[in-house]
Amino acid sequence: MDELALNLQMDPVELRIRNHADEDPDKQKPWSSKHLLECYQRGAQLFGWSRRQMRPGAMREKGELVGYGMATATYPANRRDGSAAIRIYADGRVVVRSATHDLGTGTYTSLAQVAADELGVPIEQVSCVLGDSHLPPAGVSGGSSTSASMGPVVQEAARKLREQLQGFASTAEAVRQSGRDYLEATAEHGMLATVAAMVLPSSFSAHSFGAHFVEVRVNPATRQVRVSRVVAVIDAGKIMNAMTARSQIQGGIVWGIGMALLERSDWDPHSGAPVTRNLADYLVPVNADVPDLTVEFTNYPDLQFNPLGVRGVGEIGITGITAAIANAVHHATGVRVRELPITLDKILV
Repeated sequence: MDELALNLQMDPVELRIRNHADEDPDKQKPWSSKHLLECYQRGAQLFGWSRRQMRPGAMREKGELVGYGMATATYPANRRDGSAAIRIYADGRVVVRSATHDLGTGTYTSLAQVAADELGVPIEQVSCVLGDSHLPPAGVSGGSSTSASMGPVVQEAARKLREQLQGFASTAEAVRQSGRDYLEATAEHGMLATVAAMVLPSSFSAHSFGAHFVEVRVNPATRQVRVSRVVAVIDAGKIMNAMTARSQIQGGIVWGIGMALLERSDWDPHSGAPVTRNLADYLVPVNADVPDLTVEFTNYPDLQFNPLGVRGVGEIGITGITAAIANAVHHATGVRVRELPITLDKILV
């Protein structure tokens, strides 16, 4: 896309806008929700893309070559089978229980938010018990699927629990009349799904989208490349928690910097064993390699995908970022690198 734009003497963003797919070109189905054009426009505005000069190598600042590059991000919207149970105790405590797990992505927080919102209780009263196979079964955390899968299930369980509480003066009275220590409701998505609305109509195609804009600085003598700015605007449906979602996108961008500029696996040609097998030999980004990262979300609920309008954000942050960095390096140096990582020897001229 970047090469085509240069050959046409067209702005890379404009090229993408003119070739925007209003429906899934592979499946020939409409998108369940898509706001990629807004990602392009907002990202370009935040980044200051209008300052970009067309000719590679034309931009310099403080003795360094400056390159602007951008690329599109897209990743399928996925869901997995799962179930959850919610308990409410006489004192108002709410416990969400499911075998799904939190990899550090904020699942404890987001599922507690869903339950609190649906039950109309302060989030401080809600806790989650996750990650144990004795709990209601759920799929693994992967494929950007946990929030999209488990959020609607927890929402449905909370709705059922709320219905049990209707007609009672207080939670304590409802629990006392049940003759138990708590009231509980369950919901599941899968072969025995009770959440009928979670079945995506076959007439739609569901993806998340985004746009990455990158500035690099290249030392004209040593050809050292430094990523100096990144702006990402992501269309991933409704954002359940802005802090945890932004952290995931930022993490993906950091991975992308490593993939584009640093990370490389070397293998012994005789034994087949990895040579770069520890963190002394295998380079990954550190604080000094990571600039300020600006992340925004369009935050439009995708209600065709599930009742919460949520899609996952686990992978969308890294898709496209390496292409944007490579495009920025070309814009700064005029050298098109086709194999990652982009090391000094590949851009020496």
